[in-house]
Amino acid sequence: MNILKRLITPAVNELLEELNIDKNILDDLIEKPRDLTVCDLCIPCFALAKILKKNPVEIAKDISSSLKNKLIPEIFVITKNGYVNFNLDTKFIAKKLLDENYEFFQNSIKNDVLIEHTSANPNGPFHVGRARNAILGDALVRLNREFGNKVIAEYYVDDMGKQVGILAWALENLTEKDVDEILENEGIESLNPTWINKEDHIRVRWYQAANIIRKDDKKIELELSELIKKSEEGDESVLSKFNDSFKPILNGMLETLSKLGIKYDSFTTESKFIINGRVNSIMEELKKSKLYGKAENGANYLELAGKGVSGKSTKFFFQRGDGSSLYATRDLAYHEWKWTRASKLINILGEDHRLQSKQVSIALEELKIKKPEVLFYSFIKLPEGKMSTRRGNVVFMDDLIAEAENMAMKIINQRGHNIEDKRSLEISKAVASSAIRFNILKVSPEKGFTFKWEDAMSFDADSAPFIMYSHARSCSINKKVNELKFEEINIDYSKVEINKSAANLLRTLMRFEDSLEKSITENKPNHFCTFMLELATKYNSFYRDCIIIENQNVNVFHYKVSEYSRKLIYRGCNALGIIPLVSM
Repeated sequence: MNILKRLITPAVNELLEELNIDKNILDDLIEKPRDLTVCDLCIPCFALAKILKKNPVEIAKDISSSLKNKLIPEIFVITKNGYVNFNLDTKFIAKKLLDENYEFFQNSIKNDVLIEHTSANPNGPFHVGRARNAILGDALVRLNREFGNKVIAEYYVDDMGKQVGILAWALENLTEKDVDEILENEGIESLNPTWINKEDHIRVRWYQAANIIRKDDKKIELELSELIKKSEEGDESVLSKFNDSFKPILNGMLETLSKLGIKYDSFTTESKFIINGRVNSIMEELKKSKLYGKAENGANYLELAGKGVSGKSTKFFFQRGDGSSLYATRDLAYHEWKWTRASKLINILGEDHRLQSKQVSIALEELKIKKPEVLFYSFIKLPEGKMSTRRGNVVFMDDLIAEAENMAMKIINQRGHNIEDKRSLEISKAVASSAIRFNILKVSPEKGFTFKWEDAMSFDADSAPFIMYSHARSCSINKKVNELKFEEINIDYSKVEINKSAANLLRTLMRFEDSLEKSITENKPNHFCTFMLELATKYNSFYRDCIIIENQNVNVFHYKVSEYSRKLIYRGCNALGIIPLVSM
């Protein structure tokens, strides 16, 4: 826990100086134990054994003896098997949290961060395959904001690629009757009546139809090529046509994402960097690189074989033979511009973008532009037969959310809660959104997994509803105490008896800071998910074992612990995008 580390660091620094050991090893020296029931922090002395040429057990005893006189009495130091273990007094923790209102992240360095995520092509409804990107990105936005960073949530809009070109051509050249006939012949279902007024579901049918017929029609391919070429040259009339075609789809996608609590601060179009001329400048700069080469067809590239890129894709093409740019070239200009808006950049990308991301990073280095941090994630799978609606091999996110809401409603009704219909609907929507998000976030990004309803919707296991129920419990206690018109009094912590459940909860509350900081440092929200599950579990044990109200009397200490927990669970829920309901 950070508060303890801050308390022991000066004394350990002083000791290292006395032992003539480089103080730069301090951050690695003090560790979080694997088993948090053993201690709060520890110093393993095995690495020091090589430096001091002594047995780790003896070193641990010497350090323990030396530090005892340098630390406040509330820090207990013991040695075991070559470890120096530190524990902070529970009553000290209680006073720090409940009375002194300890401020988390007070000494942490804050940053201006731009997090680009989702950035899906606006050519159809948001589907489940894109869900992990959006949910991971939004969670990192929220976690960074909770930490105190100033964050821009960014959506990069592909307004000039082949997908948008196909959509624009289809809307201009195909009638609704044409589209229905083409799709029916291919065995593609008609439009789901549920989404008959949602433009992303409507227009994707034009995109699907055009993709089918263009395969065997060279004339269509030529028309598409001309459209795309003009867009890449910055033709304003073509870009305007593209914008008119995809904007309703993008709005529909954003409406879907909003059901999961996902929002953006800014939208930047790809064409911006064609229009302002920066893409052309970058292509000229890259031609001066030592890695520059020219293909037989006149295309320009950087040869990356000497930069750790192997296989068939060692060439990074940045300009076609006809002089036009590629998506990756425009990405270079985009990254350069992003650095003018923030001191830290984070990109969320699927694992299939690793090679492209590495190529872009090397090209950025050639341009003397810093490369961003990148979070790569593996893809999620859906068990066969579990979805209510399918479009070929695609499961739309709108359908998944609707399925989750229906399932949540059934569970709420089965649990026998006497809730009015309007409130029941509100709870089911909150549970559905939170459950989908958390089920994806709790798995480390680099690991693939299969989305299972029984895991996501459980009220009794490692799920969002489990955490939400703990928050609702704490709100119920708060409401009951307020109805008693309770007046808070000062507590003499030296006389307070703290049982095991209360002590475990207090120590868990102190790790809020550590867990959140670890998640944003490593760009892995799953660390904080694990913490929130532990916090909910510890609160439930406290709720079971610690009486707060008895015979209309309030146990002041227990109530203050419950209230602090309620506020921190609320903050933690918001940091993950879980909706902290006051009742369930």
